[in-house]
Amino acid sequence: MTDLNDMALFARVVEHGSFSATARALGMPKATLSRRIARLEDELEVRLLNRTTRSLHVTELGSEFLRHCQAVILAGEAGKEIIQRAGAQPKGRVYLTAPIAIAQTMLARLLPEFMLQYPEIDVHLESTNRAIDIIAEGIDVAVRVRHGIDDSSLILRNLAESSLLTVASPGLFTANSSVLHPQDLVRFPSLSMRFADGRPRWEFSRAGEDPINVSHRPRLVTDDMTVLREAAVQGVGVVALPGFVCRPWIESGDLIRVCPDWQHRAGQIHAVYPHRKGLLPVVRCLVDFLAERFPVVAKQEGVRPDG
Repeated sequence: MTDLNDMALFARVVEHGSFSATARALGMPKATLSRRIARLEDELEVRLLNRTTRSLHVTELGSEFLRHCQAVILAGEAGKEIIQRAGAQPKGRVYLTAPIAIAQTMLARLLPEFMLQYPEIDVHLESTNRAIDIIAEGIDVAVRVRHGIDDSSLILRNLAESSLLTVASPGLFTANSSVLHPQDLVRFPSLSMRFADGRPRWEFSRAGEDPINVSHRPRLVTDDMTVLREAAVQGVGVVALPGFVCRPWIESGDLIRVCPDWQHRAGQIHAVYPHRKGLLPVVRCLVDFLAERFPVVAKQEGVRPDG
């Protein structure tokens, strides 16, 4: 039978990126660690890691095996946490990731509140717009904007609905260049988030009319919504942004709504976490807190609560 401790060691080596760093973190001799991983590979009759004197890479089979090793660690930690913390104040660390804009707005308000409510829980937040493999990267909770998910290993908890607003600086338009229809936007420079298929476009809809797709050539493409908003304020182009990113600038008059009678498809803001029976108490605390408080803060930020 495979030694579960060896599986955990393999996951730690991948996590730390080298045998030396792992040995230091675990307080064990590097030679012992290397022998344990070699023994695991011999038992499985596969190579899990490709090693050189300067680098270490996980093989394709190693990546698949890693998921199961991480599940072993999580199950063990969950069991230990449940036993040790039964009836006590939740204590531990939770790894959270969120898009930069949400981290800088809603989570910037919510996390201090959460941490004051749970003084024994530490939070490690990664603010990023890149695609993250939650399980492979050891993330406990990810706040994401999406319409659904087809991964049975993950659970979604609805938090709020995020709608895009088309905005621009008033100075971008002249008396003879009004925008009455989404198709009019092609006459103006645009700004955009990255599109997965590399084809920037806006999707508009209005009651009683067919949806309209407007393709455009953005002058600026970035995943940073703050940069997009500031470029729009300076009059560089038209942009579609979530209300919580641009609403204060609309209220101040620095930005104006464009084609306000037309709506973009709303995205759902979810808390996403791995599907496992023994969910760590610290993770459950954070998920439950977000489910309760996120809609309240979202409404204050101009985002519609879910449901």
